[in-house]
Amino acid sequence: MSAKPLIYLDNNATTMAAPEVVSAMTEMLSTHYGNPSSLHHFARVAGAAVKHARTQLADLLGCRSAELLFTSGSTEAITTAFASAMSAKPGGHIVTTAVEHPAVLRNAEKYESSGSRLTLVPVDDGGQLSAEQFIAALSEDTALAAVMVANNETGVVFPVEAIVEACRARKIPVLLDASQAAGKLPLDIKALKPDYVAVSAHKFHGPKGIGALYLRRGAPFEPLLIGGGQERSRRSGTENVPAIVAMGVAAQLAKQRLESGEMERLRILRDKLEAGILATLPNARVNGRGERLPNTLNVSFVHASGEAILQHLDELGIAASSSSACSSNEQEPSHVLRAMRVPESHIHGSMRVGLSAYTTDDEVDYLLSVLPRVIEQARAASPFVGNDLADDYVESSRKDDPLYCDC
Repeated sequence: MSAKPLIYLDNNATTMAAPEVVSAMTEMLSTHYGNPSSLHHFARVAGAAVKHARTQLADLLGCRSAELLFTSGSTEAITTAFASAMSAKPGGHIVTTAVEHPAVLRNAEKYESSGSRLTLVPVDDGGQLSAEQFIAALSEDTALAAVMVANNETGVVFPVEAIVEACRARKIPVLLDASQAAGKLPLDIKALKPDYVAVSAHKFHGPKGIGALYLRRGAPFEPLLIGGGQERSRRSGTENVPAIVAMGVAAQLAKQRLESGEMERLRILRDKLEAGILATLPNARVNGRGERLPNTLNVSFVHASGEAILQHLDELGIAASSSSACSSNEQEPSHVLRAMRVPESHIHGSMRVGLSAYTTDDEVDYLLSVLPRVIEQARAASPFVGNDLADDYVESSRKDDPLYCDC
């Protein structure tokens, strides 16, 4: 009996570190391990490596290296941006969307609990955001507008150019969460001119635990961590040099993939998977319309148990996810799909597939070959079978909330 394959299709949750990334990180850990704040040779080598990595990341994002500060990841970058904007305008109004990552939503709710007004702009049933609705929600007392470049669950790309332009015209600080977009979409921060941008290395074949915040010169800023004054006093704490260097290498590789047409290969592969699913499972529903990240497919199967889908796929050696996998211990239905008014019976049978630079045609073919049987088994385990209420559309949980903006 041949061993089952091991196929990783959960690349929106995290990606495999590229071999070049692992090699660079290992070298810094074992050979160039100096503290950049010291004065000897080891320190100078480490400091030069950090400077080079910052340049590599700036090349990927289309900004100046001096505008980047390294963080522990996107969550810290987002939290720093919130703290900075809100310290400049305490109690100010916050505008974001109903489908943001929890790192944005929980920060927004934190300031709401302290007296700030919070507006959550809805998306349509295809997960698309109207720039006009978002802009209409802005007000004279808005302290921060926060919006993702692309959704982590559906891959839907948001109209951030128009939103940033409107915010700049009103002198409203704007935060872009580019965690999923970096390395998958071309970014030109210098042309876009947002105030803050958050990115995380492990989303584009870098290591976990390292990210960055783009900080526009002149934007409100309040350091989250104070102490030794590292990162030009913007983020204290000894630099994680091995991870920073690894992120730089990952950024360089990501830029090369963007320039080589790799994203088009992934789009073709994703479309092949989508077409194959719809052909063999006609009751399947694709969640997300319009422009999407080329690697992302979110699909629902009526009257199927998402947990059972993942379990059966895992038994076959395939790793996928049912929604956002950043907090998988909380088996809560996707707030993104609920905001899109997806039927409850489909929400509980959702599956997200995230392809990567290492995903092959054979792996997609294997998933297509086993999926019909997996869905049949998952439907047998579903509590929704025979439930007359299962197909009712569920309005966003914020629909009756006075903070929910239907503007």
